[in-house]
Amino acid sequence: MKGKSASGQLVTVEPVAGHKLQKGDIVLCKVNGTQYLHLIKAIQGERYQIGNNIGRINGWVSQNAIYGICTHVAE
Repeated sequence: MKGKSASGQLVTVEPVAGHKLQKGDIVLCKVNGTQYLHLIKAIQGERYQIGNNIGRINGWVSQNAIYGICTHVAE
C-alpha cells in the first residue's frame, strides 16, 4: 500500500474480533478471490468500502471478507 507500507514490508495483522472497524483502518480482505491489504474508505451498516490510499476504490465487502486489521508496520 504505497505511502503506508511498501511492497514486501513486514506488517502485523491481528484478527478483527475485538476491534471496532473504522474508516481509515488498514485491513486484510478478500475481493474477487484476491487478498488485499487496503484501507476502509467508508462504512454503510455492515458493509465496508475498501480501496488504496491513492484514490482507487475496490468495492464493498461484508465483514466476513475482512480477515484481519493491520496493527503495526515495520520500519
